[in-house]
Amino acid sequence: MRSVNFALRPASLALILLASTSMAARAQAETGFPFGMEMTLDALPQPGSKRVPDLDIGDNGEVVLELWCKGGKGQFSIAGNTVIFVAGEMEDRPCPPARAQADDELLAALTEATTWRRQGDAVTFVGTRTLRFRLNTN
Repeated sequence: MRSVNFALRPASLALILLASTSMAARAQAETGFPFGMEMTLDALPQPGSKRVPDLDIGDNGEVVLELWCKGGKGQFSIAGNTVIFVAGEMEDRPCPPARAQADDELLAALTEATTWRRQGDAVTFVGTRTLRFRLNTN
């Protein structure tokens, strides 16, 4: 009986180590910048529209933006909790002036963001204005 316990002890330790490593990796994934994911602005649609802005972020920080009206590309650069967003050329689409202005204000707020944080499925960009996005996890 003693030899069975002695033989099972290393296996138990290995299992505990594997489980703790797996939990640490999962926690890191839930707090790291969501490269390779899509997120939607935590906001209501503009009057007369069902659309809410979303960002589709690639593995290297490239982003495809679909705003209330406009669409285009951009690039995120991340270092720790510091963020830099550079918008590329945006496609102007026919829409009411209020939605076009909301798009311009959203792009300006993303560009002015200096820090970011993630809490579970929520990503917040902080600058002159705070923007909160929800990760699309479905």
